[in-house]
Amino acid sequence: MAEGTINTVSVEPATSVGTVRRPALSPSRASDFKQCPLLYRFRAVDRLPEKPTKAQVRGTLVHSVLERLFGLPRGERLPERAKDMLEPTWAELSQECPEWTELFEDDDAVGEWLAGAAKLVDAYFGLEDPNRLDPEACELHVETELSSGVVLRGYVDRLDVAPTGEIRVVDYKTGAAPREIGEAKAMFQMKFYAVVLWRLRGEVPRQLKLMYLSDGQALAYTPDEPELVRFERTLEAIWKAILKAGRTGDFRPSPSRLCNWCSHQALCPSFGGTPPEYPGWPEPDPGEESVLDRAD
Repeated sequence: MAEGTINTVSVEPATSVGTVRRPALSPSRASDFKQCPLLYRFRAVDRLPEKPTKAQVRGTLVHSVLERLFGLPRGERLPERAKDMLEPTWAELSQECPEWTELFEDDDAVGEWLAGAAKLVDAYFGLEDPNRLDPEACELHVETELSSGVVLRGYVDRLDVAPTGEIRVVDYKTGAAPREIGEAKAMFQMKFYAVVLWRLRGEVPRQLKLMYLSDGQALAYTPDEPELVRFERTLEAIWKAILKAGRTGDFRPSPSRLCNWCSHQALCPSFGGTPPEYPGWPEPDPGEESVLDRAD
């Protein structure tokens, strides 16, 4: 099946005459609010900058290479071809985001980092043969509006559709988050995509597949319609809570062991800090994900 796109319920981006995209919920921002409302505020409302880690940027690189891999004809999707893409793809990414090059001390550090990315690519080929399938889409933007008015928006790493119509959602994981926490967040993300695709296509995805490239393991899950109905209600409740906090500015911290990975401890009351003055609910859109969000 040829690579393509899915028709989405979309809202036009901001224009010179003042049209704005409606606020939306993305899987990363929903997960942020569940983890810590103040973290959501820092990222979605204040939009405070965060210095990426080498692991995050490596994830972006590997995702980009795997997307390009499926642009090759069957028979040419080979480990060496994929690894040969790493350096030129990094050259493009670092040109688009030159600040990422500041993560590395010298060329030797870049070479060592690229070697780590090559191991992730090898791990991917240990999990499946890309020559045996043709995804309908890679890095697919999906968006829909629920009957409650909540707009859901996100990016699917890969969408496979069988000749008989069954849908499989595939997500690559390259990060090194604690496994039990990471898996819970990953499954939340996958169920989010399952709800969006179900509402867009009228078909519950047959399989949600997580591919852990750091350890060469895969996790497959089959959702059902009642489960997605319940999860849809969860997303609506999260959005309702976000809007309530947005009106009042009351985004409270929720300390946990994940605080060890937070970039904003200096501004968090739980660590003796003071958040910046609340700027008000953002326009046009607090729900968009960055490429680093999508890379994991």
